[in-house]
Amino acid sequence: MDSHQSNNSIEDIFDSSLNLEETHFKEGYDEGYNHGLNTGKDEARQVGLKTGFETGEELGFYKGCVDVWNSVIRVDPNRFSARVQKGIKQMEELIEKYPAMDPEDESVQEIMEALRLKFRVLRAALGMKLDYNGYPKPKDIEF
Repeated sequence: MDSHQSNNSIEDIFDSSLNLEETHFKEGYDEGYNHGLNTGKDEARQVGLKTGFETGEELGFYKGCVDVWNSVIRVDPNRFSARVQKGIKQMEELIEKYPAMDPEDESVQEIMEALRLKFRVLRAALGMKLDYNGYPKPKDIEF
C-alpha cells in the first residue's frame, strides 16, 4: 500500500465521521424544530382559549348589567337620569361593536377599556358597589 492510498483511507474515515456528526446534528435540529413547532402551536391554542374565555366572561358581565338596567328602565322609565340612561345605551353600543369574531382587530383593547371606564362611571352614578371580579389582571397578581 503506498502512502497516497493510506492517506486517502484516513481522510475517508475522517470525512465519514464529519458527515455522520453533521447528519446527526441536522436530524437532531430538525426533530427539535418540529417538536418546538408542534408544542408552540399547542401552547398558543391554550393561551388563545384562556384569553378568549376571559374576554367573553367580562363582556358577558357587562352585557348582563346592561340587560338588567334596561329592564329597570322598561319597568320605571324615570328610575335613572337621562345621563345614566345615555351611559347605559353607550355601553350597549360598545358591546355590540366589540369584534368578538375577530380578536386580531386593533380596536378590541380600545373598546374593552372604554367599556370598563363607562361601567365605572355608571357604577359611581348609581352609587353601586358592583364590580367585575373575574380573572385577575396582570397588575393584580402577586408574586
